[in-house]
Formats: sequence, C-alpha cells, structure tokens
Amino acid sequence: MRASPVDVSEQRFRDVLGHYCTGVTVITALDGNDPVGFSCQSFQSLSLDPPMVSFAPSLTSTTWPRIRRAGIFAANILAEDQGELCRTFAISGGDKFSGVTWTPGHGGAPLLDGSLATVECEITGEAEAGDHTIVLGHVHRLDVRPGRPLLFYQGRFESLSRTE
Repeated sequence: MRASPVDVSEQRFRDVLGHYCTGVTVITALDGNDPVGFSCQSFQSLSLDPPMVSFAPSLTSTTWPRIRRAGIFAANILAEDQGELCRTFAISGGDKFSGVTWTPGHGGAPLLDGSLATVECEITGEAEAGDHTIVLGHVHRLDVRPGRPLLFYQGRFESLSRTE
C-alpha cells in the first residue's frame, strides 16, 4: 500500500530538501567547436565498478541536448571561491564562457580553471524522471587540486570550516 502525500508542495519540497547540503558542479562539453555548460548540484557518484556518476538536468534545459550530442562531458567540482562562476553558468542563454579560462580535457570537454576537481565521462544512459533527466556517465579520467568545495545549503553558498 502506498502512502499518500500530506504536504508535498513544490515550496515544501524545496524547504525540506534545502536542509541537505550539496556540492556544486558545472557540467561542460564541446558541441562541435563551441564550449557549453550549466551549473548542476544534482551530481553524485553512482558506482565503483565500473566507475560511474550521474547528474540530472531539467527537461527544459537548452544546454543538455548539446551535451548529449557531444556524448562526453566533464563535471567540474567547484571550489569555495567559485560562487560567481556558478551563477554565470546557472543563467540560461548567452555566452557563459566569456572571460572563463579553461583547458580541453582528454575528450575535449572544458575543464574550468580553478575547479577543485574534474571528472571526465562518457554518457552511457539516461532516463526521464519527473521534470528532469537522469544521466549516467562512465568515468574515464579524474583530477583533484588542493582546496575546499563550494557548498549549497538552504538556498545559498556556504564553505567548510574545520575545527582541528
């Protein structure tokens, strides 16, 4: 028997799940010669064997079809000082790469300078789920740099503070 939702309005859903802290990524690819990308906090590790990750773009995303067409992508895990970069890639349309420095990854996907880590992947599957698409990626290359992550909590950016 299924439980019936009592109060699962969009606002209530956002309020409650806003208490779950997430990291922030920018998913990038090359569409022909054009770099494309979007901010994404619904990124996660999925499998160790084989190494896989997933992310979930909105069905209304105009960037996701371009990344799908590329067949490969990079997840750029943002560092704590990259909040403005995240905002740039969260906006629909325009040249998000204007003034952004990057280098091509092994398969060409843009690796954003200053990112805490990069995960280069091949798209291996997708499935519609509600108002998003769940994308599966097989990991081919990884890199990490010293630093701390950009975090998203209760609708705003946060950073780690360690007590040692």
